Amino acid sequence: MKPTAEQLAAAQDATIADVIGPDLRVLFCGINPGLWSGATGRHFARPGNRFWPALHRSGFTPRQLRPEEQDELLGLGLGITNVVARTTAKADELTAEEYREGGKALVERVERWRPRVLAVLGIGAYRAAFGRPRATVGPQDLGLGGATGDTLVWLLPNPSGLNAHYTPDGIAAEFRRLRAAVEDEDRAVD
Repeated sequence: MKPTAEQLAAAQDATIADVIGPDLRVLFCGINPGLWSGATGRHFARPGNRFWPALHRSGFTPRQLRPEEQDELLGLGLGITNVVARTTAKADELTAEEYREGGKALVERVERWRPRVLAVLGIGAYRAAFGRPRATVGPQDLGLGGATGDTLVWLLPNPSGLNAHYTPDGIAAEFRRLRAAVEDEDRAVD
């Protein structure tokens, strides 16, 4: 369903529900929902967003899911949330305070749900939310999840079609690197 111009305008500052539950292997965390997502109620819903193709090409999903199939992720041990909940046309509409508050709320979600990995999709968002200005793509030295810090934080490139720094192949490769680390952890637990 393609939202109308009126539906997109009405989606400004809306929120959409997280795809989250217990026993997640990976909780993917976007920056914030765009207007298309706000209008449809689906994460990474805008055509051209490279999240769903990267998820499949990296081996996290057996086929490429569509945004309206997002709830199928839970059965695969995957979930979706955002640093900032409110929808905007562009992430640059968010304030530094929203990122900091979003980071605090994200820590609370991680402490509640305890995913094995929190994968933040956006270098700038992660840096702003957690005060880590030198963070780069890959595993971070910051563990979340209470005193034990047992949730690994992994930084991935933003899959938005606006992110010209990464090609679709480059994004899929970074997702694959995360999946390999998760599978290594799965084998170590068995």
